[in-house]
Amino acid sequence: MKLSTTTYTLYFLIIVSYIKAQEIATHQVIKTDQLYEYLKDDIKKKVTNSEAELATYFRQKFTERFFYDWKTFEDRFETYNTSYHKKITHISRAEDHIGKFTGTTSWVLPFNYRNGEKVNAYALRHLARQHKMVDVGFQYFYDQKDPKYIQYFVDQMHSLNASLEKGTYEKIKDGNGVYEAFRSGYRVLNWLTIHNMFLGENTYTNKNQLITIATLLQHGAHLYKNNAEFKSGNHQTRGVSALAMLAILLRDFKGTEKWYERAMTRLEEHLSKEINPDGFQFERSVHYHMSDIENYFYVYQLAKISHIQVDSVWENKLQSLFTTLAKIAYPDGSAPVLQDDTNIPWGEKNDISGTMTLGYLLFEDPELGYFATDQVDDRMYWFLQTAQLHLLENIKKQTPSYGSLSFPDTGYYIMREGWNNHDKMMIISNGIDDKKPDHQHGDILGIQAIANGQAILPNYQVRYSLKDFELFKNSMVKNVALVDNELQGKQWTSNKGGSGFGKFKKLPKPTTITWKSNNNFDLFVGTHTGFENIGVSYSRQVLYVKDDFWIVKDNFKSDTQHTYKQVWQGHYTQEQGADLVRSTFADASGSDIFQLIPTEISKKNGARGKEWTVINKTGVNNFSFITVIYPYTGYDNRINEEDKNPVLKDWKTNDLSFEATGHQLRSLSKDQRAFLFNVKNISINKLDLTFATETDIFIEIDEKMISVHLLGDKKVEIVMVGSDANTINNQIVKNKGILAPGNIVTCIKK
Repeated sequence: MKLSTTTYTLYFLIIVSYIKAQEIATHQVIKTDQLYEYLKDDIKKKVTNSEAELATYFRQKFTERFFYDWKTFEDRFETYNTSYHKKITHISRAEDHIGKFTGTTSWVLPFNYRNGEKVNAYALRHLARQHKMVDVGFQYFYDQKDPKYIQYFVDQMHSLNASLEKGTYEKIKDGNGVYEAFRSGYRVLNWLTIHNMFLGENTYTNKNQLITIATLLQHGAHLYKNNAEFKSGNHQTRGVSALAMLAILLRDFKGTEKWYERAMTRLEEHLSKEINPDGFQFERSVHYHMSDIENYFYVYQLAKISHIQVDSVWENKLQSLFTTLAKIAYPDGSAPVLQDDTNIPWGEKNDISGTMTLGYLLFEDPELGYFATDQVDDRMYWFLQTAQLHLLENIKKQTPSYGSLSFPDTGYYIMREGWNNHDKMMIISNGIDDKKPDHQHGDILGIQAIANGQAILPNYQVRYSLKDFELFKNSMVKNVALVDNELQGKQWTSNKGGSGFGKFKKLPKPTTITWKSNNNFDLFVGTHTGFENIGVSYSRQVLYVKDDFWIVKDNFKSDTQHTYKQVWQGHYTQEQGADLVRSTFADASGSDIFQLIPTEISKKNGARGKEWTVINKTGVNNFSFITVIYPYTGYDNRINEEDKNPVLKDWKTNDLSFEATGHQLRSLSKDQRAFLFNVKNISINKLDLTFATETDIFIEIDEKMISVHLLGDKKVEIVMVGSDANTINNQIVKNKGILAPGNIVTCIKK
């Protein structure tokens, strides 16, 4: 029988309608008695359409697929309590959450806490992430398995599902979206954690378990639909990490293979686009770098458990993220505070041991093991298999081989003495991400330093919700140079959702002029555009005199007069009658900041128990601070504040064995080596070196040859008279040539 066109169309619409009916919806949660219809055909052959059998099936699958077998929870919980002592913390957080929100809470502003106070946007975002619901899960086990805690979890999940159907929840466009990828992704992770904790509990009924699975499926469908295109930033990374986890754990349902494909595509894009070629996460923050490690780890770990092959880019990139933390680490195993690090507000270091322990478990690299401890972070404990935890009983440790090095794509530069606890290290920040500088602080050309186990030039962690977040994100609490009342961060704006997070619309553009490292010194020279709006050009030179001290030279040039400043963090006091400020620590070690060119009286400021000292030079057009950062141990080893030209660890100040000229010439010399600043001409026996403009150099003299390294911030012509042969960067020249910053000129003596 021949069918009409109308009949064909009708059949087509029926088929399309049927297919659509089998797609997991984003706007509502599947009823538990309908879940069976969404299973793949081969799975339907293994189970019948009954709640009891479906719940049993998925309990078994979680045993096989989740990070750990839920049947071992009781033993794990006992070990967890013995090792981490988090009972009080979990109970406190659980009581805080339950005390603020009802089980049937609202998910759209405005609404009130249980005590009648208004819920703000920041609190709503944390409700949406459901972090403290995990603490409620722990409270169930601490409080003699009182079923009210499981019911509270179920009720709050029900309340979100009901709000979803009614449309009474915060939308993404309003800035506080409950289903925004970051919040939704965190919620998935937290609910999966709770679900696995409760699977062995009779109070967590078959129906409850299936409702949770159905709710997670809706979340997966929503994450799949709303992440079809790449979006820069950790928010999407968190969301698609959760999508990949759901695709692996719930792969029995139709369409989840598409979830997995999309999630892995997005994650690989983030790995390739947001992990810079030098190995640093593009937002330049230790906190966000470690957060990204977690995002990739969850997926990598579940894929390994299920024997799912992932692209080799995963393993290489993931391992490089851990290696990067090793490269930037302080000698004591902690890490500097970089940009929006938010774990412990006002903290001066980052604890990376838990993350590095995780890296060791994944890759068993002894250099990662150097930073590892016998336990991972308490949160990550629940995402590791038993065999991995056993590796912590005998960690193989090897001292890292990393010395001074650079991250040229990210803009971090490390000057390192070594890996003994008292060794010195400095990190220089001279980068910004053009696409998403949200987490960038006003610290371009800022430095941090550690010596003798003390943060002698610290930076401070922040917290978005604190009222002075803008202050601690900007330049007054960084080790930077400033002009007049200008700060680097300009046009501050808070997040439209009112969460407390904020960013600067305008930040300086940084440029690195040169980075060199050799046996005598490390050299960094850079500039930024932060003061061009008031007609001032600025550059900073940083020298590490191995393995003694640092020299920082800040250069300002302008057609008009200004007040130029250096800002130094730490508890420093001025030594009377000297151009020197000093900080001393409990073990009698200390740090001196000494000016080689006279400056004006320093000013001290502070907030939140932190202090910073401002060194000034007022009413000048052009000026350069030449500053020695001088760590020491013991009173007798300080800079002698009574000596105008003190000796600095055998380096004489302004006492050369040869002739040199220059306006405000300053020098540090030792044996046959010298650092010269603002030098114009040098005469050594019959050799005469003349620079077209004053510059800065390092000179080394031996019996046959003189070597000159250009330390300045600009190219300069050099004229050489009285030598037999000359080279610039190993290229033969006659009696003159052009030196660029970092170049070396050698002159053979007659």
